[in-house]
Amino acid sequence: MDMKLPVKNLNGEQVGEADLPMSVFGAPVSKALMHQALVRQNANARLGTHKVKTRAEVSRTTKKLFRQKGTGRARQGSMKAPHWKGGGVAFGPAPRSYEQAMPRKMRRAAVRSALSQKLLDESIVLVDKLEMESPRTRDLAAAMSSLGVTRGLLVLPGRQEAVEKSARNLANVKTLLAGYLNVRDIFKYDQLVIPLDALKTIEQWLGQPGREIAVEDSAATDGTQGAAGQKHE
Repeated sequence: MDMKLPVKNLNGEQVGEADLPMSVFGAPVSKALMHQALVRQNANARLGTHKVKTRAEVSRTTKKLFRQKGTGRARQGSMKAPHWKGGGVAFGPAPRSYEQAMPRKMRRAAVRSALSQKLLDESIVLVDKLEMESPRTRDLAAAMSSLGVTRGLLVLPGRQEAVEKSARNLANVKTLLAGYLNVRDIFKYDQLVIPLDALKTIEQWLGQPGREIAVEDSAATDGTQGAAGQKHE
């Protein structure tokens, strides 16, 4: 059974209704699953390139500071030791991978859970289309105001350069391809603005838990998506 939501245009006027597939937006909400997906996503975004020098790597003299006995002082063998200023670091960070594994079915179930929670929070705005002839931040800001969106994630069915460039100058607006939806971006923004074309893409990708169809877009790996916009599949 599907649920109907009003469909608006960019002027904020209702132009119809659309059915939200309950297989995607009516999934059970699991806080534990969403938390696991979010922790994994944040961990996988870490570079793990931190590095300090140990006593074997610092460049200092290897000369013995003073004789072993007879000075009344503690014996010292090298200025490379961690307790000397300029010495190596003991047990410091070293390059490593923070990557965490999570089965694909669980990742997609977490996205369904997040979308279902957004529906329960009445934070989903459907629009008939989200298109612009040329980049113009003022027009996009006016459209968001008409739709009542204060901090929104614009879900696009495909690359739309004019919309993406217009959103770059809005601090509380971000664009993301429908096939790249993820738990972190869904909850980072208060509202999801979904055009009908993107809704079809989401349904195709997540609507059949037993036989999912991956959504691919070769242009989606462009740097404009940002670290948080990378596909987390």
